[in-house]
Amino acid sequence: MSTVDIVLAGARGHGRWHLENIRRLQDKGIVRLAGICELTPLTGDEIPEGLGAPEQSADFGALLDSTGARIAVICTPIPTHTDLALLAAQRGVHILLEKPPAPSYAEFRRMADGVAAAGVACQIGFQSLGSHAVPAIRELVQEGAIGALTGIGGAGAWARAEAYYRRAPWAGKRRMNGVDVIDGALTNPLAHAVATALALGDASRAEDVTRIETELLRANDIESDDTSCVRVTTSAGLTVTVAVTLCAEEPGEPYVVVHGDRGRITYWYKQDRVLLQRAGRGPEEYEYGRTDLLENLVDHLTDGTGLLVVPDVTGAFMKVVEAIRLAPDPTPLPATAWQLLPDEERRVVPGIDGLVERAADTLALYSELGAGWAPPHDANEVST
Repeated sequence: MSTVDIVLAGARGHGRWHLENIRRLQDKGIVRLAGICELTPLTGDEIPEGLGAPEQSADFGALLDSTGARIAVICTPIPTHTDLALLAAQRGVHILLEKPPAPSYAEFRRMADGVAAAGVACQIGFQSLGSHAVPAIRELVQEGAIGALTGIGGAGAWARAEAYYRRAPWAGKRRMNGVDVIDGALTNPLAHAVATALALGDASRAEDVTRIETELLRANDIESDDTSCVRVTTSAGLTVTVAVTLCAEEPGEPYVVVHGDRGRITYWYKQDRVLLQRAGRGPEEYEYGRTDLLENLVDHLTDGTGLLVVPDVTGAFMKVVEAIRLAPDPTPLPATAWQLLPDEERRVVPGIDGLVERAADTLALYSELGAGWAPPHDANEVST
C-alpha cells in the first residue's frame, strides 16, 4: 500500500489534534504530512516530532499543487469551509472537512454538490459517528432491547472561560463582516451531541427532519448561544431533543440517551461507553472501539472501504444549523441568572446542569421545565 500525502489547512487550535493524528497515521506508514496551510507558518516547536519539515504556505491551492497531495484536511474557520473544500475538489483532492461543515444550509449544499460533481471523496469530521457504539446501539434498538423507541435526548454540560471567546476573531460570532459564522454551543463545540442524537434516531439526512424548535440563550457577552436547546421532529414522528451549555457548574461528559418504552440506552460519545438499562434486567455497560475518520478516508481511497460520514448524512444536522441561523439572536440571560467564577474567569448558570439532564430525560425544552429565564421557543417547519 502506497503512502497517501496529506495537506492540513488550519494547524493551530483544534488543528493541533489533527497534527497529532496525522503523526499517528504517519508512524503506521499509511500517510505523510506533505504540507501545512497557515496564514503564519508554524515554528519547528509547533510541529510534532516525527512529522519532518512539511512544506508551508498561506496559499492553499498553490500548496495542493506543489505537494501533489491526495487528501486535504480542512480545519479552518467555519465560514471558509465551503470555498476551501471546493478548491480542493476542483484539483481532484479528497477531503476531510471539520465540523460544522458550513455555516448555512445553502453553503452546505454548494459544498456537497460541488464535491459530488468533482467526483472526490469527502468525509465530515463528526468523530463520534466513527464509534463502533453507534451501529451496536442501532442493533440493540432493532432487536427490541428497550422496547418501542419513544425518543432521543442529548445532553452536554461543558465549561468555557471568557477567554475562549477571544481565541479567534470569529469565536462566539453569529456573523462577521456580513458573512454567517454561527459559532454557537449547539453548532460547534457540542455539535457532536446533535449529530449523534439524530443518527441514533435514524434521522441523519435533510429529508428526515420536518420541524425544529430552538431556545437560544447566552450568559456570556457574545453574539451566539452558549446555553441552548433544540427539539427536532423527524419525518417518522420521533422527537429528538438536545440541551447544552458552556456555563456548567460541574462540567461533565456529554451523552445521548435513547428512550424506549421498556428501557433506555445511554451513550457517552467521547468515551465510546454505553449503558443499557431495561425492565427486569440489571444494568449492562459496554465499551467500544472507534474508527478514525481520516484513516477511514485513506482506506476508502486505497481499498474501497465505505466512508462513514459522507456529507449527505450530515444534512439533518445542517437543517438544525439553518434553523439556528434563521432564529432571532440569542436572548441574553439576566444578570441574576448567572455568576462569574473569578478564579476560573468563566460564567456559570446556577441549576443549568440539572436542566440539561432533565431536558434529555423528558425531551422538553428549558421553557417547559420551568426555567424562568427561558423565553418561549421558536418553531420552524423545515422544507426539503
